[in-house]
Amino acid sequence: MNNKEQKVNNKFKAIIFDFDYTLADTSKGAMECINFSLNSLGLPIASYKAVCKTIGMSLSETFHTLGGKKNKAQTDEFIHYFKTRADETMEELSFIYDSVPSVTQRLKQNGLSLGIVSTKFRYRIEAILKREKLLDVFDVIIGGEDVSNQKPDPMGLKTAIKRLGTSNASTLYVGDSIIDAQTAAGAKIPFAATLSGITKRREFDKYNFRKVAKDLYELGDWLLK
Repeated sequence: MNNKEQKVNNKFKAIIFDFDYTLADTSKGAMECINFSLNSLGLPIASYKAVCKTIGMSLSETFHTLGGKKNKAQTDEFIHYFKTRADETMEELSFIYDSVPSVTQRLKQNGLSLGIVSTKFRYRIEAILKREKLLDVFDVIIGGEDVSNQKPDPMGLKTAIKRLGTSNASTLYVGDSIIDAQTAAGAKIPFAATLSGITKRREFDKYNFRKVAKDLYELGDWLLK
């Protein structure tokens, strides 16, 4: 296992991004929707710190982590409450990082195809991107409703690569979490991390990566050098 940045020629044909904490800060929306759902179930609400640690997980795993419950009926109720509240508030409480418009436009101008693979629902990602006039920048978006198995299962990444028509070796997955690193490993494609979430630099050391960047600006400069 090589835990050091590898020398690459950066001749990727496609860059696929995670969404939460990679392209956008959705923590306020997650906090609102998770605690609405927990409260609706008569369970204790979660702290902001605890909520942030679940961002990127599937909704069922989020509930199991925060609610301590694995009962299917109650898990389904949690997911129902979350979706209902998210439809009302998530878009307005999600904020695209300032780096995203300029970095993604530079990548597109240099001939790269762009995609998103996330546990967040595609229709919600599309609404946020449309609001920011960024929807047309991405060639493919795979959300939670598009696959039967959520990250770190590689199904979403494999689906995106197939739709883009690229190879594993020419596609880079960019994410902010260990879940993203595991997803890339499962799909057998190169991985790069950004430190825009809550995962620390040292936590990526047990995984293969091509780059760990402090933000998308640094990642973009590395890709286009």
